[in-house]
Amino acid sequence: MNSLSTVLIVVGLFLVGGIISFLKQGMPKSVIVLLGIGAAMSLTAGLLRIEGLWA
Repeated sequence: MNSLSTVLIVVGLFLVGGIISFLKQGMPKSVIVLLGIGAAMSLTAGLLRIEGLWA
């Protein structure tokens, strides 16, 4: 596991925390969906780099 995959996973988890926080605050659903897409992309990219499927 290199530093880029670690950074991608940490950013993805940070965005997931933002989703939870925004849901509790009652923010607009469009912002929550946008954060969800970003979190999913970041976590997926980090996991693919760990597995070596995406160089």
